[in-house]
Amino acid sequence: MKIRAILGALVLVSLPAMPALAENMTPEDIKKLVDEAVEKRLQEHERREGGMQQGQGEAASTPQYPVASGPMTDIRVERKGEEKIPLGFGSTGSGKLIYAKPFLSAPKATVGGYADVMYNSLSRQNLDNPSRNSFGQQRLVPFIYADITDHIKFATEIEIERGGQNAPQSGDGSMQIEFAQLDYLINEAINLRAGILLMPVGKFNLLHDSPLNDLVDRPMVSRIVIPSTWFEAGAGIYGTLYPSSRSKLDYEVYAVNGMSQTAGGITDLGVRSARGSVSRDRDDNKAVVGRIAFSPMLGIEIAGSGYHGAYKPAAGAVGAGYIDMFALDWTLQRGPFEIIGESAWTRISNNNATGVANRVIGPAGMQGYYVQGNYHFMPEFLKKWAPSHFTDASTFTAVVRWEQVNTDTDDRTKQNALGGQRKLERLTLGLNFRPIEDTVIKFDWQFNTQKDPKGLVAAGDLGTAGSPMNGNGFLIQAATYF
Repeated sequence: MKIRAILGALVLVSLPAMPALAENMTPEDIKKLVDEAVEKRLQEHERREGGMQQGQGEAASTPQYPVASGPMTDIRVERKGEEKIPLGFGSTGSGKLIYAKPFLSAPKATVGGYADVMYNSLSRQNLDNPSRNSFGQQRLVPFIYADITDHIKFATEIEIERGGQNAPQSGDGSMQIEFAQLDYLINEAINLRAGILLMPVGKFNLLHDSPLNDLVDRPMVSRIVIPSTWFEAGAGIYGTLYPSSRSKLDYEVYAVNGMSQTAGGITDLGVRSARGSVSRDRDDNKAVVGRIAFSPMLGIEIAGSGYHGAYKPAAGAVGAGYIDMFALDWTLQRGPFEIIGESAWTRISNNNATGVANRVIGPAGMQGYYVQGNYHFMPEFLKKWAPSHFTDASTFTAVVRWEQVNTDTDDRTKQNALGGQRKLERLTLGLNFRPIEDTVIKFDWQFNTQKDPKGLVAAGDLGTAGSPMNGNGFLIQAATYF
């Protein structure tokens, strides 16, 4: 096309050299003359080019195949026709096969995540803060989300807590797959999901990311009664229904591996020691878990969720044990005001014997709740004073949260040598600033109360033997998605 344009221009330039001819010609005659001249010269050009290529081909000793001009992933160009063969086990080659993954030549995944860092100054330790005065890099959580096709999705999170398992000067670090799920989308009403799944018991376990939440520490009910972050391997369905033009009903239900146990069994420390049968079901007895959330209108949601499954009782117990959980959560939003909360109940059967030297009675029931109020605001004078720092996307949030947890609603553990029952209360006042929605700086003041019958607790994941967890004080945290 470029050659044709050049030849046409040359012909037009030559017309003034033939004034007598051009004087008696109509515009149609001139156009026809130009087209014929261009076509003639184009044919002559193609003949010359063809002769040159023929001479070069005779001189060449090897055939010329396509040469990769893109990234290293384009490796199927070694032999004619090979670029049309899809990657498979029958593909040939050696060193370059590591670059032959299909997602490298056609990227489908998005990598992101979140991170947080905090500082606390407390009168003594409390539930989530074993150090009284310390900096802490609590979480680094990379995400990988992939749109494989319009119907096939994959998502995973890799949680690295407190520097990981081998972090220097840290005995409580960890690194684990928090969830890894493969979805097959059918339609809005029903979709399939399988993998390592976040348990839909309560809402907080599904939305526990640090940048999402307006306070530093997670609710106690979600740490003890519901063992957040809680995940199991399983499969099931989820979907959304629309009962009316303004209302929405979301649901998810899964069959998952049953809970595990540790040598200490399920104690007043909560059910955290029993979570996480990812690789295998220790009881070969599947559990069922699900959540239904109803939103009658925008800004209001009420949800109920539950779990039922077997767990492996501690040594000395006879027969199987079962865990039942029920949770109710709510979200109410109106203008800048927001009220959220969660209440949960856990029942544990056959939780009678732990240890070897003596017999320790475990709790049969636990209960807890929290209620949180948020007020979002953005002073206009700050936007005028420092518009590059305080924008239309920025906001402050004032927060107040009240919460209670009872780790033994039946008072069974009072007879144990160290007591055991915990009645924990916490009031948190907070103020945070979000430069943008995805990044937050939080300032909290906590008031903690622990009401134990004997003031002593067993050592474990959530405490130290003989040390109450009622430290009051100040916490600050910065968290962001990336």
